Amino acid sequence: MITARYISKLIFLILLITFATILGYYFFPEQKLPNGSKVDKILVEKSKRQMHVFSNGKKLKTYRVSLGFRPRDKKHFEGDGKTPEGKYFIVSKNSNSIAHKSFGISYPNAADRKFAASYRKLAGGNIMIHGMMNGLGYWGKFHRFIDWTAGCIALTNNEMDDLFLHVDVGCEVKIVE
Repeated sequence: MITARYISKLIFLILLITFATILGYYFFPEQKLPNGSKVDKILVEKSKRQMHVFSNGKKLKTYRVSLGFRPRDKKHFEGDGKTPEGKYFIVSKNSNSIAHKSFGISYPNAADRKFAASYRKLAGGNIMIHGMMNGLGYWGKFHRFIDWTAGCIALTNNEMDDLFLHVDVGCEVKIVE
């Protein structure tokens, strides 16, 4: 016979396991990129919320990312909340960004500007790969559960710290659906 005491112990055990799992997810350290490696290509797969980094054609690591708050489809216009799709390049590295650290991406390219102009709109800009917004780094890996950026690609601060050491201006960035 199942008693109230048995049910309360079972609920406590389930809550304890859930809490331990959440803590494990949050605190379990991510694998770092190999020392001395240089990332020469970044591939973002929006539909999978994954960013892969490569060196000389070899995949070094896959990151889980958050995207713009309207992640489906390609970014066309300023303020649409979408993450662009296409071939771009890292044009800047900022260690004093409003979002921990950041890489500026060469969006919009000529095709992006031409498309937006055909609708008499602006393509937008200021698209980055970045860490958490300053003061919100404590969200850590939990940020991955929602798409929250204005069109950027977001990582944890720890991931951004590691990546910052291995990516140079000029690195190719390809973003696909």
